[in-house]
Amino acid sequence: MRIHVRPALPADLAFIASGNAAMALETEHKILDPDTVHAGVAAALEDPSRGRYYVAEIDGEVVGQLMYTFEWSDWRNGMFWWIQSVYVLPQARRRGVFRALYEHIEALSKSTPGVCGLRLYVELDNFRAQQTYLGCGMQDAGYRIMEVDYSKATARMKR
Repeated sequence: MRIHVRPALPADLAFIASGNAAMALETEHKILDPDTVHAGVAAALEDPSRGRYYVAEIDGEVVGQLMYTFEWSDWRNGMFWWIQSVYVLPQARRRGVFRALYEHIEALSKSTPGVCGLRLYVELDNFRAQQTYLGCGMQDAGYRIMEVDYSKATARMKR
């Protein structure tokens, strides 16, 4: 089995939007507005300054996705790439799909001048994902993410 990682194409929009919605529901118990997430993915695919998507394929079928966005660090005089919108189809999990996506982005970031590192956020109780990220060489940076969401594009499910 060979995992092929490539930049996402406009034809991947439906898969990515669906993956984003599935990931939000599964990991954060949030329901994404389908029109908003579709438009958001389309906007990034049309304008790479907003973020860059990559997809992983097995036997020509897209089975996973990852996007990175950009954060300027004045402390480092460099750009962090934030990994987000990670999703792997349930039937493709534990087969190295995320690792292939991660290693592709890691190699790309190391070969891009001005990139000072990779970051991502993970739910505090998503221990499986945390173990995966630690296994890729990432470490806990010691921060909590705080936000105010003006979009109203998500709704939290009742548990």
